[in-house]
Amino acid sequence: MGNAENSSEQFPQADALKAGFEGAAAPMLAMREAFRQALEKSLSESRSAFERAKARADETASAIESSASTASKGVLDFNVKALEALRANAEANFDFLKAVIQAKSVSEAAALQTDHARAQAEALAAQARDFAALAQKIAAESAEPLKAEVAKSFKLSA
Repeated sequence: MGNAENSSEQFPQADALKAGFEGAAAPMLAMREAFRQALEKSLSESRSAFERAKARADETASAIESSASTASKGVLDFNVKALEALRANAEANFDFLKAVIQAKSVSEAAALQTDHARAQAEALAAQARDFAALAQKIAAESAEPLKAEVAKSFKLSA
């Protein structure tokens, strides 16, 4: 007789006990498998969500870089425009001073002053309009990449 047969003959309740343990363990094994599958699914969904979030963050960073680059170019354009206005105003003032120095009378100098003041007021008004239009253009162009990214975000979340 083998050792296993001896065990069954000596302890007949052992087989019943073993079957009971195996029967009790089956739901635990099934629960463990279900838990493992749920964890794997959760991990997979988390990875997918992370990849989507990372892609959105990269797109947003790109939009911010584009916006900053556009704003930087716009500020440069604005500074060039300001220097042009400064040069034009300085030239007008020098021309006025030359004319006043060459004036033959006080009344001629007063007329030159009146004409110069009117011309400078018109020039400053035109320069202010140009600056305002340029500032609006810079703001709109700089905001466009961000507006597009926000619109894209809302479209994705809807």
